[in-house]
Amino acid sequence: METSEEKVVSTICNSHCGGSCLINIHVRDGVIRRLESDDGVEPQFRACARGRSYRQRVYAPDRLLYPLKRVGDRGADRFERVSWDEALDIMASAMKRVRDIYGPASILFFCSVGDGHLLHNVGIIHRLLCMFGGYTAPWGFISYEAGAFSAAATYGTVYGTASTGDDYLNSRLIIMWGWDPATTVQRCNTSWHLAQARERGVKIVSVDPRYTDSAATLASQWIPIRPGTDSAMLIAMAYVIIKENLQNREFLDTYTIGFDKFKDYVLGIEDGVEKTPAWAEGITGVSAQTIASLAREYATTKPAALVAGIAPGRTAYGEQYHRAAITLSAMTGNIGVPGGSAADRSWGGESWGGDIATLTARIKGRMASPPNEVEAGVPLRWNALAGRSRSMNSSARLNVGLFADAILKGKAGGYPADYKLLWLANTNYLNQILEVGKTVRALRQLEFIVVQEQFMTPTAKFADIVLPVCTYMERNDFSCGGATPFYGIVNKAIEPLGESKSHLEICEALALNLGITGYNDKSEEEWLRSIAAGFSEAVGSPDYDALKEQGVYKVRLQEPYIPFRQQIEDPQNNPFPTSSGKVEIYSQQIADMAYTLLPPIPKYIETWESANDPLAKKYPLQLVTTHFRRRAHSQFETIPWLREQQRHAIWINTVDAEARGIKDGDLVRVFNDRGQLILPARVTERIMPGVVDVPEGAWYQPDENGVDRGGCANVLTRNEMSPAGAFPSNTALVQVVRA
Repeated sequence: METSEEKVVSTICNSHCGGSCLINIHVRDGVIRRLESDDGVEPQFRACARGRSYRQRVYAPDRLLYPLKRVGDRGADRFERVSWDEALDIMASAMKRVRDIYGPASILFFCSVGDGHLLHNVGIIHRLLCMFGGYTAPWGFISYEAGAFSAAATYGTVYGTASTGDDYLNSRLIIMWGWDPATTVQRCNTSWHLAQARERGVKIVSVDPRYTDSAATLASQWIPIRPGTDSAMLIAMAYVIIKENLQNREFLDTYTIGFDKFKDYVLGIEDGVEKTPAWAEGITGVSAQTIASLAREYATTKPAALVAGIAPGRTAYGEQYHRAAITLSAMTGNIGVPGGSAADRSWGGESWGGDIATLTARIKGRMASPPNEVEAGVPLRWNALAGRSRSMNSSARLNVGLFADAILKGKAGGYPADYKLLWLANTNYLNQILEVGKTVRALRQLEFIVVQEQFMTPTAKFADIVLPVCTYMERNDFSCGGATPFYGIVNKAIEPLGESKSHLEICEALALNLGITGYNDKSEEEWLRSIAAGFSEAVGSPDYDALKEQGVYKVRLQEPYIPFRQQIEDPQNNPFPTSSGKVEIYSQQIADMAYTLLPPIPKYIETWESANDPLAKKYPLQLVTTHFRRRAHSQFETIPWLREQQRHAIWINTVDAEARGIKDGDLVRVFNDRGQLILPARVTERIMPGVVDVPEGAWYQPDENGVDRGGCANVLTRNEMSPAGAFPSNTALVQVVRA
């Protein structure tokens, strides 16, 4: 039998793992034979194990390849295959019925980032729903809402606040606060840049409840800290800096407002409590000596980068951690200088100097949408916060973490509408949102659910209609880097398997069933040419044909991108985009909200379910739910090569394990009032006593008694948002016993 020659297709992975890496796909006879990553000129964007395993994901035996209709109870995983025509007819009929009876606000839609790029993403479904009459859209970043709120309030923007990774080589001290880039990637080459910095003699300190892989390979000091107490330690560091007159007063006077109000709080003038290292020691578990030493080192080492990981912001009052970190960076004059850090977050959007131009390009070339009529004339949740779009601030929107509460309570519970239909794309919502049991109850109450997916996830099992979506290797798209500067074409390597379709194809077909005309007047290639032209015009790049040939265009920066450098070097002509034109340590916008739990200066507020909570007598261990190297959130969970790489288990300290008679590898029961799960124990010194870690993303698999055997951390978390809408996935108390 004659076979064709092997061809190599260059494309870009984007699986929501933290990186966007170059993949070279070897194809013969229409079948992917093997994958390679970048072996070209530096910097190389080399794929992690997840990207390299993608061939197994494409050809996985459990992949969804045909439309399915539910024939059993919700969640029972009983479906039958139907044609696309039947599936879309059922979906369109349900959408029309719900809209006509209950109004368009009763339709909920959410799309996450997984496997999406610039064309095949939330925007094309948003356009369809807006043309249908509107819908209830979500607000809130699951990963980073506390940080986005804090950046908007303090800097006036949520964009371009992170340096490119090569700037770490200009630092003399790097503090990895709640940050594990060896696992979360945080854009290509982040760990490589940190390793180079370490080899140059830069001291790296890790502040984290766990001795992470990043701490083990990069850091010379590990400071374990109790979850939810990070702002207390940062504020105590500020106390030392103020008392020893180590703050950069010139920087504070020139570029900030409100420091004196913060100072009054720190010194106890406001409330009579001095925020000393001894005060913080009792809260954080970090010794006063360690806190004071790190404060002095950070204040006197120039420049220093306080890299604020986003995990500590995923706590009950996570906003305070982010605002305190930014304040400390301002106090030490490390904002806008080479080797410093704005301390806003450990990753950035299109933050490599062409931020605004790149955002313009992303919007200019993509499919536009009419207004969402559900949001027309609706007031804002609070006064428009600088740096946040008005649409994200609409009171008609639902925090994406509160869908279950809103479905269960509706208008009677104070929500804008009674919700009847849920459309989910690229998201394992049930698995990844707090308090799985509550979400299960909500999904059972809905009249109709549609899920666009590649696998029969725990969420897909609750759908009425499941639509199979092709992978990025089976379609074309456009991608651009974040802190890693690149852009390029996501080249299609093979034809879609089975009857799977792209998001655009699904929307085009559904538009016809809904009677919508004029939904799309361009082919996939025409849209991609439009996007490429937008980039070429805005930031300069090869044209579409050149990009398609080479796959990735690596942007050559003459120097590292440093956020707010222009504001620091020329403040008269480049004010910060806040109402004052300065870094707002005191935020009048927050003060105007008049919400006690959102103070206008950063403060320490004890979390619910803290180590001091009376509930700790019953559930004495604090839970964190960290990322897992072999998964990208809940993606890749069933891939054999990756399952061989790591065992999903709960991390528990030796002291806590011995007190419970638990040995490494034992099956244990982890539980609280919200649920229970059974999984193996990893007994280790790499997590501090009193804290346990169930990595997020494992698939929910309840047995006949409702006990989760899959190890889904969100069985245990609490479905309540922080004051600004952040997801407190690292705020929960549990107990662990032998199973």
